[in-house]
Amino acid sequence: MKTSSRSCDPAYAGRRLSRTFVLPVFLALLFIGGNAFSQDSPVVLVSSGEGTVPHGQLLRSGMDAPGFVLKDIAGASFNFTAEKTKSPVLLVFFSMFCEPCRRGLADAQRLHDRFRNAGLRVVAVALDGESFRKSVSGFVRQERYGFRVLIDEVDEHDRFRAADLFGVTGIPTTVLIGNGGRIVFVRKGAIPEVEVEKFLSTSKKP
Repeated sequence: MKTSSRSCDPAYAGRRLSRTFVLPVFLALLFIGGNAFSQDSPVVLVSSGEGTVPHGQLLRSGMDAPGFVLKDIAGASFNFTAEKTKSPVLLVFFSMFCEPCRRGLADAQRLHDRFRNAGLRVVAVALDGESFRKSVSGFVRQERYGFRVLIDEVDEHDRFRAADLFGVTGIPTTVLIGNGGRIVFVRKGAIPEVEVEKFLSTSKKP
């Protein structure tokens, strides 16, 4: 049944549960709920508030993009710490269960097709967890995405290894990182193609 809710903000009663259990269940409920949430608004995630930035606060333009190492859907390691300074990178944090994320990934594919020859690399980070790796892989193949897709992991402190470093609390979240590894912009929701085009047209190629 459709509702007027613009986001989903699940709250814990009592002691906070591990994301390794809560997130897959929450995302599955989103999937089952279908169109219960606004198709244009980001989905609000559970956040521990224990990351490198305050709860609910994204990193800002001009800041150094934090590094991380994750595996992609094929199990190959991706060292963003080393890769972030080689060329502009568009990071897209998403879940395959999130309808706004699906449209955001379609936008990311268009940016990949249009600007890859200009040096832009698109890297998507799935917050669905290791238990959904095969499902995410099948989703990526089905949608025929041509960019790299990573699986975020939860560390021993119950934090996402990548998303929490950027202060991500809603998906999709898009981060554009320049040649030197500095953040150009961070935005929840739709990818501003005109800003990507403007940045690439004025920045120096590596």
